[in-house]
Amino acid sequence: QERLVESGGGLVQVGDSLRLSCAGSKETFSQHAVGWFREAPGKEREFVAAITRGGTKTEYDDFVKGRFTISREYSKATVYLQMDSLKPEDTGVYTCAAEPVLPGKIPLDPKEYQYWGQGTQVTVSS
Repeated sequence: QERLVESGGGLVQVGDSLRLSCAGSKETFSQHAVGWFREAPGKEREFVAAITRGGTKTEYDDFVKGRFTISREYSKATVYLQMDSLKPEDTGVYTCAAEPVLPGKIPLDPKEYQYWGQGTQVTVSS
């Protein structure tokens, strides 16, 4: 069982930055790949970024490449999503997910993830 808690969302202006955090259990989090997903009003949940359990490989949706950075801090059992140069289209509920995987595996489909946080709202105002 893995309990995930997100934080860091908020209301910002175009071009601003935010850092989202996803905290898990120190006993198991290091065995999990972690992904961030976004759900905008009227749209399906979509992939944003993911990182392997070892932190050596990352994947990003094309829309966020070069603007968002996913990383993990093992001592705090936390994965971060640094979001820079925010755009109104980045608005949505951001949720992190975790899945126990073999080293190097990095799921991109939300159906591949077993554990989910409650989500945090990000609103980018123009």
